[in-house]
Amino acid sequence: MKAYALLGGPKAEWPEDIVEIFKSAKNQHDLLVGVDRGSILLQELGFIPDLAIGDFDSLKTQELAKVEHLVKDVRYSNPIKDYTDSEQMLEVVFDEYRVSSLMILGATGGRMDHLLLNLMMLLNPKFKPYAEKVEFLDKQNLIKYYASGKHFIPYQPYKYFGLGWFPEIKELTIRGARYDIANYNCDYPKVFSSNEFLPRSEGFELSFSSSGLVCLILARDIDRYYHIVNKN
Repeated sequence: MKAYALLGGPKAEWPEDIVEIFKSAKNQHDLLVGVDRGSILLQELGFIPDLAIGDFDSLKTQELAKVEHLVKDVRYSNPIKDYTDSEQMLEVVFDEYRVSSLMILGATGGRMDHLLLNLMMLLNPKFKPYAEKVEFLDKQNLIKYYASGKHFIPYQPYKYFGLGWFPEIKELTIRGARYDIANYNCDYPKVFSSNEFLPRSEGFELSFSSSGLVCLILARDIDRYYHIVNKN
């Protein structure tokens, strides 16, 4: 079973096909999760979460009552806590529901501290084992994580890709992309941006050795995205 979680990020940053994403997940009997305000936002899209989790401080009294009435599994967190709502969600979906993967939506835009926290929470030793099972998706970006080793990154319909790493990188090698690199070493966090898939390629090879994680950011310019959508 997979899981799909909606956080409370701005609707302007949602993928254009967000309804289709959740409809497909529901049809496949995957787990739908509302994190804090995401619990109400899912209902506005026409879906009842299977799990709602958070301190719900962003909900009005009547909105929380609706969540409590409709959602079978509601988890309450303490506003004064060590774990954020997103981190508690990771723990519940992987440790209790035993999902095979998690796609997180509504995690970008709005407050910068929330964005950085969401992207970096997988560095926590508690959650690092889940990292390669987690993806973030918004209107312009698909974000994945990779642990040390060799990986084949299949072609996907994004114009660009970038790589970031935490906290350091050793022997970073990219083969089969627009800009290849061999055995690159760096002892501090850094991001390489604006690399590209080669035309008509099946993908590229990525390898590195490090105790940390590599973050792969697949990205497209918004004007190009709308051009593709309108053309189709």
